[in-house]
Amino acid sequence: MSKLLWQPAEDRIKTTNMYGFMTLVNKTYDKNFKAYPELWEWSVENIEDFWTIAWDFLDIKAFSPFEKAIDDPQKMPGAKFFVNSKLNFAQNLLRFKDDRLALVFRGEDSVRRTLTYEKLYDEVAKTAASLKKMGIQKGDRVVGFVPNMPESIIAMLAAASLGAIWSSCSPDFGIKGVLDRFGQTQPKVLFTADGYFFKGKPMDSIERIAGIVKEIPSIEKIVVIPYVSDAPDTSSLPNAILFEDFKDPEATQITFEPMDFDDPLYIMYSSGTTGLPKCMVQSQGGVLLHQKKELVLHTDLKQDDTIFYFTTCGWMMWNWLTASLSVGATLVLYDGNPFHPGPDALWKMAQDEKITIFGTSAGYIEALKNAGVKPGRQFDLSALKSVLSTGSPLSDENFEFIYKEVKQDLQLSSISGGSDLNGCFALGNPMGPVYSGELQCRGLGMKVYAYDENAQPTIGKQAELVCAAPFPSMPIFFWGDDDGSKYHSAYFDEYPGIWTHGDFIMVTEHGGVIMFGRSDATLNPGGVRIGTAEIYRRLDAMEELEDSVIVGQSWNNDVRVILFVKIAQGFELDEALQTKIKKDIRANASPRHVPAKIIACPDVPYTLNMKKVELAVKKMIEGKEVKNKDALKNPEALDFFGNITELKS
Repeated sequence: MSKLLWQPAEDRIKTTNMYGFMTLVNKTYDKNFKAYPELWEWSVENIEDFWTIAWDFLDIKAFSPFEKAIDDPQKMPGAKFFVNSKLNFAQNLLRFKDDRLALVFRGEDSVRRTLTYEKLYDEVAKTAASLKKMGIQKGDRVVGFVPNMPESIIAMLAAASLGAIWSSCSPDFGIKGVLDRFGQTQPKVLFTADGYFFKGKPMDSIERIAGIVKEIPSIEKIVVIPYVSDAPDTSSLPNAILFEDFKDPEATQITFEPMDFDDPLYIMYSSGTTGLPKCMVQSQGGVLLHQKKELVLHTDLKQDDTIFYFTTCGWMMWNWLTASLSVGATLVLYDGNPFHPGPDALWKMAQDEKITIFGTSAGYIEALKNAGVKPGRQFDLSALKSVLSTGSPLSDENFEFIYKEVKQDLQLSSISGGSDLNGCFALGNPMGPVYSGELQCRGLGMKVYAYDENAQPTIGKQAELVCAAPFPSMPIFFWGDDDGSKYHSAYFDEYPGIWTHGDFIMVTEHGGVIMFGRSDATLNPGGVRIGTAEIYRRLDAMEELEDSVIVGQSWNNDVRVILFVKIAQGFELDEALQTKIKKDIRANASPRHVPAKIIACPDVPYTLNMKKVELAVKKMIEGKEVKNKDALKNPEALDFFGNITELKS
């Protein structure tokens, strides 16, 4: 039985947005709901009514009304939401043109910059006008290779205001990692910074940018944001212009392009586990409605809140955080290492900025605990009302660490979903209790179950996470997937008409959710999901290696990357080769891909159709049984991976 850690006071419950929403549902539909579980049950059994009233409660700004919230609640994929409505995502995020703070930017260089909502609107107007002058229009792709800074949000909103499609990568991605993503979608404009900071050191990006644009001929303009240098040298970049020079100084107003609810807004990327990353296209209205539901109802975000999430522009939490502008809250952006100059850096920032909602990853919380940081004793966190954690399951010990060393009276929301939906399947409930190791609830309107081996919903048992009804932020399609086959196989092959997500979960008796990790081979070091294919592409190019297999090993409430290599004849795994492998992966994939340990192995196990069996290797190193060895071409190769001494420290 999970340990009860927090119960909101009655007066706190009645001031939440969720309570206000439940009251409206009771009044509108003649119900008498008193708690979240019955509200959730109603929301998933009455999909059309739920999304209709959610649209009204969340105050979605639209050019024209919708005919109905959903055309066919039984159709998945393919259901159409808010048919005939016209809206613009950027308009909903820029509705507040006043002198309240919209963005606070804090970087490793200690410089603090702020933008009011009025100034943000003005900056987007100037950027959008210049994009429009160069011919950017509905459906064009605009991309960012950018740190988490105000200019990233300005560029995204400018693109979205015109109906262009935005996608972004973090600047610590290597050239190949960026090309694998942007190279598939033929962008016309690249926004980028000249570099970024990491552990106090400026990291120049110009050389990598030159390598990227050389391989993507569709890019017509490179807009460079000075960050690590006041006057970056862009002479090596064709058609480059500094951001300040790009903006139209005369523009003061934005003409928002009316968009269908399901017109494209974002391209999000899968981890690239089985090849090139999937390019998941998500809609203007779907992202807006889904994320605003999660922020307003499940996170209890209000206009007077200050919200922070430690993220990069390559993670969906950046998109999620940005949607907070639609509420009129203040967003705190941070770029850099969260432990620089010390492990308490983000909590000093939380004190100074009076952050009310603090978001991070489970890996960060584990590192914080191990570093001996006691934020609640070291800083004034009186403004803090919620801590959010995602990226990987948060351990029981770290649930208790937050309540012991951060603050006793706060909502700790462990949340889980993915880039696939740009949101969550399970997350926080500000009206409900927090139990150790549990996500508080399944999201409103999300018909999420744990399916057992007989495809039946189960309680109190580990099973497959499924969603049995359509939701607005489902991808509208995959880029380049003309017949829809990749989309279908990603989610709907296992159970036709039902979304299978690839997570193992347990739904508890009181409606909470316990996560047991991915049911595929994706790695999750530090709570950041990464794919093995991106590493294999680097290793396959090395003559010293005949083969390799890479897995994640559960370690100290996190995951560490373990690389096994089969050395080619005439070579050996010495220190020089280990350094070469790590350096190459760091430069061309990202620092997060670098393995914690590299171990030589005699052979790599494969299935009969020649697929590496990463999950079987992972089971072996963790002492678990591998049942279906008959499916392997060389089952004897697995024997090496059991009881390896090097993996015990």
